[in-house]
Amino acid sequence: MLTQEVAQKYARAIFASSKDKNLLDNVFNDLNDLNKYVLSEKSLMDFLNSPNVFIENKISLIRDVFSNRIERLVIEFLVVLVEKKRIGFLADIIDEYVRLVEADKGIGRVTAITAIPMNDNEKTELISKLHSKTNLKIKLEQKVDKSIIGGMIVVMYNEIIDGSIRYQLEQVSEQLGSVRVH
Repeated sequence: MLTQEVAQKYARAIFASSKDKNLLDNVFNDLNDLNKYVLSEKSLMDFLNSPNVFIENKISLIRDVFSNRIERLVIEFLVVLVEKKRIGFLADIIDEYVRLVEADKGIGRVTAITAIPMNDNEKTELISKLHSKTNLKIKLEQKVDKSIIGGMIVVMYNEIIDGSIRYQLEQVSEQLGSVRVH
């Protein structure tokens, strides 16, 4: 829960600041590029997370590596994350920032988990239903997980709608476990 709270707090902060400065798209692109870079260069995050490296050295590296490459706002944001010892949450913060920008642009990111791949008609129907419920343009990602047996789990933002057969069987099992037989 801490990760989610930290990610939301810092993502909202940079979102508000980038929107105020009319840099929403630039910061969006910079953070996405930064996320790709961090994922490919694990040594950077190891350095920034290391308790054995002085904060001044971390800040110096950030400014040296990223100056003239990304928005100054993003650089200063990274400095704040280092100073507050929150740089380890960077990927989660970026993910939350992307969600905020998408929501601001009327896009809702949804993950649908099914036991077998959905066909195009099922995807279209799900997108249509979610659009009518949320009035957002739905960006659908599908994952397959055979362990849910059947049905579907829909994840939108932090809301989970579990309509899987596995979940329903667990509910029945709990109900039967609580029945007292005389």
